[in-house]
Amino acid sequence: MFLSILLFTKKGKSGADLLLAFWLLLISLHLVTYYLLATGKFIEFPYLLGVEIAFPFIHGPFLYLYTSLLTGKKITNLKFGLHFIPTLLVYVVLLKFFLLPIAEKILVYENQGAGYTTILKIIHFAVIPSGVVYIVLSLLLLKEHRKIISNQLSAVEKINLNWLSKPMIGMGLIWLSVLFGNDRTTFTCVDLFILYIGYFGVKQVGIFTNKIDEQPLPHEEIAFPVKYQKSAIGEVLLSEIHAELLKLMEQKKLFRDPELSLNELAKQLCVHPNSLSQVINTLEHKNFYDYINALRINEFKTIMLFPENQKFTMLSLAYEVGFNSKTSFNRNFKKITGLSPTAYLKQHKIRLQVTI
Repeated sequence: MFLSILLFTKKGKSGADLLLAFWLLLISLHLVTYYLLATGKFIEFPYLLGVEIAFPFIHGPFLYLYTSLLTGKKITNLKFGLHFIPTLLVYVVLLKFFLLPIAEKILVYENQGAGYTTILKIIHFAVIPSGVVYIVLSLLLLKEHRKIISNQLSAVEKINLNWLSKPMIGMGLIWLSVLFGNDRTTFTCVDLFILYIGYFGVKQVGIFTNKIDEQPLPHEEIAFPVKYQKSAIGEVLLSEIHAELLKLMEQKKLFRDPELSLNELAKQLCVHPNSLSQVINTLEHKNFYDYINALRINEFKTIMLFPENQKFTMLSLAYEVGFNSKTSFNRNFKKITGLSPTAYLKQHKIRLQVTI
């Protein structure tokens, strides 16, 4: 509830913030109902009886919709509502129970769901495929998001949403606990899940507002003052654009711009972004992110040999060639060379200030 209030009262909150805040509020209510049942205090709050039965069906859709908003997808009211049809169906099926007098509702709970055991078993086992489907869909969204940003941006660390894959795995463990464990293990997992997604949801919420420009699709009619318009270009044009790309990178070293994007580079070359992406993918055998960072690593390996640069730290030289963080530099350096920066310097007997 505290995390939910933080998000509801946040200034400049996004749609993802509001969705997460509402989701955390519903999880709070779910935990409250579990507490009442586990302690036997549900008799004091009989109007809440039965409300919790459909709650497991809402968490999968919320995870998927939250991931959709974080990855820049648009959600219509119709699409939003369709995901909660199973939840509504559960309440419709249990309508007879909700119409019972309070005393009879309490009696049903005191007798372990007597009269509704078959319905409850069906609902219980229907939760599992529902959770699995939404976890898989969320992971696919995350994979697609990473592919899109890697093809458009040269720095993706702040918006790759890697942290989001962990709560997806966590939700998978919750579903396994529902199937094979008991209420205590399930809600212990839920508590840990809340702490993780709540922490990152509040802490990193600012980066979720970053917008990724979608590449125009080949069939779209756009006004683009370029030499080669649209994609699906032939081998001759591929080679010509590639030659101009290599020349531009050699002369202007645009990769040194930490915010360089595919669209910006395409404007510099006067080509369509799709055409440039095709050139990089086909002739460099890399996505845009890997291509630019490979150039940065090569430039780093060149300038670190200059005597006048021996007085600088590795991180300062990494910033000079276009990296915007130590983590990004180290990861890309090891990916390309197979060694950490420090190990590489030692192997080649190069002296730099190594404190980074």
